[in-house]
Amino acid sequence: MRALQGSWWRDRLGLEELEHLAEKKAVPVHRHTFWYYWGGMTLFLFGIQVATGILLLLYYRPSADEAYESVQFLMTQVSFGWLIRSIHSWSANLMVGAAMVHMFSAFLLKSYRAPREVTWLTGMVLLGLSLAFGFSGYLLPWNQLAFFATKVGTDITGDLPVIGPFLLRLLRGGEQITGGTLTRFFGFHVAVLPALATVFLGLHVYLVQRHGMSVPPSVEDSGAPPRTMKFVPHFLLRDAVGWLAALGALALLAALFPWELGEKADPYAPAPAGIKPEWYFGWMFQTLRMIPARVLGIEGELLGILGIGAAGVVWALIPFLDDPRGRGARARLWTAVGMLAVTYVVLFTLLMYRSPAE
Repeated sequence: MRALQGSWWRDRLGLEELEHLAEKKAVPVHRHTFWYYWGGMTLFLFGIQVATGILLLLYYRPSADEAYESVQFLMTQVSFGWLIRSIHSWSANLMVGAAMVHMFSAFLLKSYRAPREVTWLTGMVLLGLSLAFGFSGYLLPWNQLAFFATKVGTDITGDLPVIGPFLLRLLRGGEQITGGTLTRFFGFHVAVLPALATVFLGLHVYLVQRHGMSVPPSVEDSGAPPRTMKFVPHFLLRDAVGWLAALGALALLAALFPWELGEKADPYAPAPAGIKPEWYFGWMFQTLRMIPARVLGIEGELLGILGIGAAGVVWALIPFLDDPRGRGARARLWTAVGMLAVTYVVLFTLLMYRSPAE
């Protein structure tokens, strides 16, 4: 009877194809295999975001009159509501961190070489969506710090030439940050961005399955083909150990450092001193702070925004700019550029936290 039931499900769901994929899929084993785990870690933390976000959605009310109070009720009256909110917030930060480690490791291992150019591009889109999740979700508690931080962030967007004013109104739903902005950010956070993330995540995972995990040029040049391990169960079990460690770290962070709610947003109150963005925007924020007011007759902030945007475009197009074989002088040059980018991001993020409040 059990065999008959198993056959019934396999015939209707096509489980034979999944079983064949699980048996066939293998992961290269070499001295850089450790970096392969960060993609799965990012995906796991995204799953935590989805699960906790659904629970928070049961109590959240997206209006200027009720948003703060609904979060306050969740944290003080709902059993373990404070814990769920803290896990959601901490996992968002850890997810962006894991995504950045995954991106930089893929860059330095030349994982974007043919035929994986589109895999790299979809990964870049997913990183951008992760940052957009963080930016849109920051306003939702409708507290004082989030209100003015969002004002500063959208003001920067409005400084863009030609399209800046349009983007400003698109984000805010008007000229100022109001309850309509909150509702709009809520729509982005729970509908638009998840829909886009689902599409690009599905495409990214499909491309990884189609092309397999890349082997760095240094391993290819060693002469001996790398050993492999089966994805199921060996690599997957190692992945699971990392996920359990991440879950433990999340629980520890949420318990010891619960996410604060702060004071309710008041558009007429003065901005809090020393407003700073989340750490993953820190290097951009510090860059704009350090540029002089005017450079060669051009507004410094505008020059910085355009420079950061141009750097992002170049970074996304790396698969088409680097040596397709991942070797030679051009490949070494782009590796040096990647190391410089990592150093720059880390250094300027630290500088933001060390800089005195303005």
